[in-house]
Amino acid sequence: MAKPTASYKANQVVEFTVCSWILTIFSYVLVAFTLPLSACLCIKVVQEYERAVIFRLGRLMPGGAKGPGIFFVLPCIDSYKKIDLRVVSFDVPPQEILSKDSVTVAVDAVVYFRISNATISVTNVEDASRSTKLLAQTTLRNILGTRTLAEMLSDREAISHQMQCTLDEATDPWGVKVERVEVKDVRLPLQLQRAMAAEAEATREAGAKVIAAEGEQKASQALREAAEVVGISLIIDIDFNLN
Repeated sequence: MAKPTASYKANQVVEFTVCSWILTIFSYVLVAFTLPLSACLCIKVVQEYERAVIFRLGRLMPGGAKGPGIFFVLPCIDSYKKIDLRVVSFDVPPQEILSKDSVTVAVDAVVYFRISNATISVTNVEDASRSTKLLAQTTLRNILGTRTLAEMLSDREAISHQMQCTLDEATDPWGVKVERVEVKDVRLPLQLQRAMAAEAEATREAGAKVIAAEGEQKASQALREAAEVVGISLIIDIDFNLN
């Protein structure tokens, strides 16, 4: 059985060794002696929509992600990664799905997500964006595989909401927040499209025949009523003339 991989927690305390402290002090001294040249290498800026996750000698720096604004890094021992916090959208490629009633359809969708926690999006997953895209494909197939064709065509809003909740829960340990999911298109096989078109045409023709028959019935009834009225009028006239 594979051992579970360690994941970063927000309240995790990072401890540095004696060697790390020595190298850190040496870096500070080096920066002090090379001012102002070293300032160009030490001072960094991130935008309002960005955060910087800093590592010192491979260990995550305490205090969480830095930004927005200016932050300070030490040359040689510090590295950092900028994370964009804005909402990003991507298209889920068309997925060939077998519905619950054994109909093969091609379905695509669009997903809107953002990074909610820059630190764990770097430490807990290699590529949060790519992982979310791959998970969206499998989630779309899994959810639609439990639906019938009629449900796919009529309950898109419910399917989108279910997919959004499932994705959001699964990506939460990666620091990803799934804002919205929209099912774009449900494409049927050409043969099934023709069969449905023929069925719809037959239904329309049957409806037209029913309407025509009802019209003829109403017309004949009106004629019969008119004939009865005319017959009654003739009888009255004959009686009047005889009298």
